[in-house]
Amino acid sequence: MLSARFARSSLSSRPRPALRGQYRALAILQPDKAPLSYVRGPTDSPLCEDAIGPFWDRQVNKYGDRLGLVVKHENNLHWTFRQFGENVDRVARGLFDLGLRKGDRLAVWMPNNSAWATLQYATAKNGVILVTLNPAYRREELLQTLALVDCKALIAVPALKSSNYCEILLDLLPELGHQKPGKLITEKLPSLRQLIVFDNGTVVPERARMTGAIDYNDVARGLGSLELEDAIQKERDLIANRDIINLQFTSGTTGRPKGVSLSHRNILNNGIHIGDNMKLTEKDILCCPPPLFHCFGLVLGSLAAMTHGSAIVYPSESFNAEATLKAISEERCTANHGVPTMITEEMNHANFDKYDLSSLRTGIAAGSPVPIATMHDVITKMHMKDITISYGFILSYSLSCTVVDPATGETLPINVSGELCTRGYTVMEGGYWNSEAQTKETIDKDGYLHTGDTAVINERGLCRIDGRIKDIVIRGGEKIHPVEVENCLFELEGIQTVSVIGVPDDRYGEQVCAWITNKRGHDVKLEDVQAFCKGRIAHYKVPKYLVVVEADEIPKTPSGKIQKNILRERSKMLLNL
Repeated sequence: MLSARFARSSLSSRPRPALRGQYRALAILQPDKAPLSYVRGPTDSPLCEDAIGPFWDRQVNKYGDRLGLVVKHENNLHWTFRQFGENVDRVARGLFDLGLRKGDRLAVWMPNNSAWATLQYATAKNGVILVTLNPAYRREELLQTLALVDCKALIAVPALKSSNYCEILLDLLPELGHQKPGKLITEKLPSLRQLIVFDNGTVVPERARMTGAIDYNDVARGLGSLELEDAIQKERDLIANRDIINLQFTSGTTGRPKGVSLSHRNILNNGIHIGDNMKLTEKDILCCPPPLFHCFGLVLGSLAAMTHGSAIVYPSESFNAEATLKAISEERCTANHGVPTMITEEMNHANFDKYDLSSLRTGIAAGSPVPIATMHDVITKMHMKDITISYGFILSYSLSCTVVDPATGETLPINVSGELCTRGYTVMEGGYWNSEAQTKETIDKDGYLHTGDTAVINERGLCRIDGRIKDIVIRGGEKIHPVEVENCLFELEGIQTVSVIGVPDDRYGEQVCAWITNKRGHDVKLEDVQAFCKGRIAHYKVPKYLVVVEADEIPKTPSGKIQKNILRERSKMLLNL
């Protein structure tokens, strides 16, 4: 998933062969032998042109008796592919019986569980568009996203941790307290007809008041008949691989969340190619702590495993370092996914040495830059010698990309940092849901997506991500990429987590501020950081400020990314700037 401000004049003038082929290391392409920052992926292998439903059915038939799904927090649930497929078919029938048809939107507001895993394929088989909601959403965010895409159905758990979903739903939709299941009519969400509740073991008193809710188990019974099967098949015959099947949402840190419209073709090929890159086979078992509402868990996790006959393991509802280590050890997982903060927490857990991780060989680290020191530890301590670093975001993964000057849009020479743009089969098929204007701001007329990330492409065609344009620190006119400073600080003994941001400064405009957490038994101070950086990085990149906090005080998204925008605001208050 890449994006950027593209160069209309430069890019539109060069020939563009059809972009097809495997997702692997980018191959250098220098049009007209100009040393420009432009690369194109291989085009020697055709894309999969199936819709997800038929592809899923073939995998179930091919790998029927092999392990398909493990959910550790649901009484150690183990399903073969055949059992998984039977559950998918029952839920697909149940959804159809509720009146959900091709193109209708069903939203999922849950943590990782067996229902979530099942719904991914049940909706795809029926052509129902799956809307992935962040479990951290609260009342207004929930209302905004459901209203934006006119959801017809919503599935949720009663509660998660300290969040009482039933209370939120009754406050938002008081009609739930006196209407019949499956026939909702609400003032604030006129498109919503069904609320389905999956029991995750949480007990809240408000659940008993929700007379308008449907129990997920009733949907999952999915009793069939010849008439029903015929009707479902007629609906499925209309499904095309370019149809939108998945709506995911951008983080919304700069405004309201935007719905990203992804097709069968978008996400199925992503899953195939990232699985190819990891060399997954039916002998692999993938541990997947990242959440399913995010593309990491849904595509790089679930679809990558399914398309290669690999089993997938969900160790906990939401990320828990020890639960992940335990799942890897008990299930003899060969792959493990995680954003850098997840992997760091796993390796620094007090009981890390208690678990046998020798079965691991691969996995993905993604979501934010991965420090060099962390990579070394992952390879040596976690045995993931074939780990893949995946760059991307919800809107797209990279296939063909270029580095441009964000101010002029001109393609830059190699080895010059600029904004990264990408295009190819992975760019969101339908743009932003019901927002042509926002889509045009992100994807230009030549199909290049604008990431907002800075990058450098070298003479070998290798791309190095510097960071986000909005995260660049400009001190006295000097541009500082936080990733460079973070990589330096990660080498300092005693630092467990580090995030570098820019904070206001009257003289230089901005100064460098580092937020860190200490490893057990260490107490790193500002003078330690400054002394360590001297001679390693330029003087203007050395942090002027240091904020030391506990791990749970670093603000993160539910997918584990550090929220630098929040760090900047907190820094102003803490440092009285």
